[in-house]
Amino acid sequence: MDKYSWGQSLQEVNVVVPVPPGTKSRFLVCEYEKNHLKVGLKEQKVKLMLVCLHGKLFQSIKVNECFWTLEDQNCLCPPSKQSQMDWWTYLAKGEPEIDTQKIEPETSWLSNLDTETRSTVEKKMFDQRPKSLGLPTSDEIQKQEMLQKLKAENPEMDF
Repeated sequence: MDKYSWGQSLQEVNVVVPVPPGTKSRFLVCEYEKNHLKVGLKEQKVKLMLVCLHGKLFQSIKVNECFWTLEDQNCLCPPSKQSQMDWWTYLAKGEPEIDTQKIEPETSWLSNLDTETRSTVEKKMFDQRPKSLGLPTSDEIQKQEMLQKLKAENPEMDF
């Protein structure tokens, strides 16, 4: 049985820990800390715990928004990302890192983005067409205007 598997979107991380058939929720331990996650299975006959996952997370999480459920022989324990605009390269420290450049994100809507990210995306979208036509982007236009203003204010300078 695998110890656990995980996946992610920009907004959330999903952790799935398989458990033996017949496992009751009272035998599961799922502890969240700002930078750590611990998931374990209490042995029913002896007072031991089999730790399935214990480690320092890639980034901090919102502990007060975390929960876990037992479903279809799996403990589902999605930690709530503190920064919902970053890809995690690993779940717990010491794991092999994944190449986040190869992740194909789900379709997102501008309305789902935070104000700063939305502004950046809208600017890039605005600049995309002129750039593809070989025309100046909004940044280049702004620089040209600043240069013209500087020339007008300083006619004695040679540009």
